[in-house]
Amino acid sequence: MRSVPGREGTVRLVSYNIHKGIGGRDLRYRLERICQVIEEQEPDVVCLQEVAWHARRTCHHDQPQILARHLDAHDACFQINVRYRQGGYGNLLLSHWPLRQKHHLSLRLDRRKPRGAQLVVVDTPRGELFLTNWHLGLSESERHWQARHLLRHPVFRASAHLPTLIAGDFNDWRDTLARGPFAEHAFDQVTGPPSRFRSFPAYMPLLSLDKMFHRGGISIHAAHLVRTPLSRRASDHLPLVVDFELASF
Repeated sequence: MRSVPGREGTVRLVSYNIHKGIGGRDLRYRLERICQVIEEQEPDVVCLQEVAWHARRTCHHDQPQILARHLDAHDACFQINVRYRQGGYGNLLLSHWPLRQKHHLSLRLDRRKPRGAQLVVVDTPRGELFLTNWHLGLSESERHWQARHLLRHPVFRASAHLPTLIAGDFNDWRDTLARGPFAEHAFDQVTGPPSRFRSFPAYMPLLSLDKMFHRGGISIHAAHLVRTPLSRRASDHLPLVVDFELASF
């Protein structure tokens, strides 16, 4: 992770469901493929979902530590959501700059699969950025509850005056959150229309699951999915890359 010449003033964020480093089609565990895909994008901030920690299926690797070290992150935080008998998996946020605040919010509804959101304030050279990295549930009613729970939460509201981004695996293939909770809270969608951002399954993308929304003092320069031969093999999702600028710069 590093600042790239010619991108002065612009922040690059990568959001990526890495499927624990297991290929979406060959089902082989190859974390080095994930590292290469991310490294080639030269990001400043990385939001990852389904990152494994000491799980048997992933050779008991400490993926948060491996990824942070390989990508030379200045700061990092890991949120474990699903626990196994040995290890588990969750969300990982890596940054080229310090993370001034780090909060982990549970998004679990009833007895459904545990979900979570990471809320951080990134201290960029262009000013503070309020960032959420999350992975939402599989049912539409669950996702709408999770979005409203986050947007109304006191921890979220305490930093909501800052330029704000929400990124991750939304599982919102019908794109109903955009015209629901996010419209109600004056967020703009980066990843629209959905037909341009089909990210799952990676080898033959049909559904737009990986998204980003923004509000307040952020100018979006570009957004795209990484559609390389390697990214189509490395995970079951394609990574999302967004370049943006903070108005304070």
